[in-house]
Amino acid sequence: MTIRDIEIFMKVVECGKMSEAAKKLYISHSAVSQTITEIEKEYNVHFFERLSNRIYLTYAGKELYSYAQRFMNIYNDMCHFLQETNLDHGIRIGATLTVGSCVMREAVALLKKESKDAVTEVFVANTQLLEEKLLANELDVALVEGCIRHPHLMVEPVIEDMMVLICSPQHPFYGRKSVALHELEKQELILREQGSGTRAQLEEELIKRHIDYHVRWTSYSITAIKNAVMDNEGISLISVRLIKEEVQAGLLWQCLIEDISWQRTFDIVYHKDRFIFPTMEKFIQICNQIGNKEWKTSHINKEIGPIVEETNNGEE
Repeated sequence: MTIRDIEIFMKVVECGKMSEAAKKLYISHSAVSQTITEIEKEYNVHFFERLSNRIYLTYAGKELYSYAQRFMNIYNDMCHFLQETNLDHGIRIGATLTVGSCVMREAVALLKKESKDAVTEVFVANTQLLEEKLLANELDVALVEGCIRHPHLMVEPVIEDMMVLICSPQHPFYGRKSVALHELEKQELILREQGSGTRAQLEEELIKRHIDYHVRWTSYSITAIKNAVMDNEGISLISVRLIKEEVQAGLLWQCLIEDISWQRTFDIVYHKDRFIFPTMEKFIQICNQIGNKEWKTSHINKEIGPIVEETNNGEE
């Protein structure tokens, strides 16, 4: 089986039709069909069931596709490394909205300072989409706050964080140091979109405890969420890092939710088969440095969570 055979097999799986795969690969339908037939004969196994002009993966086909994805990721990494071996490597970084709003600026500034010639691309999205892009080899590494469970992805906690409940000064929760989770029942919630790590953590606890809740606003924008809460349209759960200025200005009130620890971490995530090139290794080290620095210069206040001292635009 050649690399070209693997590429043809993968394209057939992704397209669901050999004719469509042939168009995408700019080869004939017969060439695609012959390649698949030869692979099946070589290993005496069937990868597809052909029913009603469509093809469906067999168990062997599904397993081969999983191996093929991992193999092609490694192969592409190898080719990229060989092409760039004498150059400082560019890096494609993923960040969730929370991370992108409060940590990524410092991390990228430090990376540029230490790897001046590195080309840095940053893609900000929710945890679910970043996971998909890491698996598809469209990102080299990501820094996320959501839970990653895929067995092909490595997860390394690097930076501490904490979530707090926020409300407006006009809300009944204003002035309270904490709120019981059951008090969120039938409250108007303003949350991030499905796929967000922050939303997933809250909903998991509410569902687990059979608490009826209502999401009034759903938004991809952290700014929109904060503005809606300030206008007393509802309450939200958010990283303590994102609301310092609004709390100090008296525009928002923050408090803890009782009975549950909302301490969490921002995690470095990358594919377990990925070659860790120098710029990627440096970025991971920088994220660890930020986490270690914050841990040493912060203290935990039991009422409002970690208070992280300001850094000067990423400078030491």
